[in-house]
Amino acid sequence: MMILLQATEPVAVAAEQTAKTMGLGELFLAGGFLMWPLLILGGAAVFIFFERFWAIRKASSVDMNFMNRIRDLICDGKIHAAVQLCRSTDSPIARMIEKGIGRIGRPLSDVQNSIENVANLEVSKLETGLPILATIAGGAPMLGFLGTVVGMVQAFMNMSQAGGTVDMTVLASGMYVAMVTTVGGLVVGVPAYFGYNYLVARIEKLVFRMEANSIAFMDILNQPIEQ
Repeated sequence: MMILLQATEPVAVAAEQTAKTMGLGELFLAGGFLMWPLLILGGAAVFIFFERFWAIRKASSVDMNFMNRIRDLICDGKIHAAVQLCRSTDSPIARMIEKGIGRIGRPLSDVQNSIENVANLEVSKLETGLPILATIAGGAPMLGFLGTVVGMVQAFMNMSQAGGTVDMTVLASGMYVAMVTTVGGLVVGVPAYFGYNYLVARIEKLVFRMEANSIAFMDILNQPIEQ
């Protein structure tokens, strides 16, 4: 009895040490081949989020006195100076107002339509990549669920090949695939989902500002003398 205990004790200690020293790299490899697509999707999601974040942040940084300066220049008849001010300001609002200034003298409906067309193009540029981010947010958890199914199938196949005996070492590889891919899918999908909604909210806020500046510009054209 003492010999049996002495023989099994080192095995238990070795197993405990192995469990403690299993790092992220080993867990990643234990997840199987589906972890590689999840890694690619995670990298793409991080790149798209930060690239769009800086683009939207740059587009939103407009001088608060921009419309006041445009109003003063138009009221003074300095149309060319107003156009130059818009061109020197790299933002969707400036490009939108520049288009409207170029249509001064035409019917106000034409001016407003031209502004709206530019605004739609600018918003479309800002939304570049967001559909991919939304797809990653929805697709990554589905890949994780696929890994769960694959892992369970693998676990039952291993158990059947072992003659039906329930042994955790037999089920371990399949259970690792099932659990690790599920975690991986959620780790990629959940931040992508929140990141997508955050960027959409920032774009909606910018669209509101563009609409407000468009209304202010049309007011300038409607009452140039009073301004």
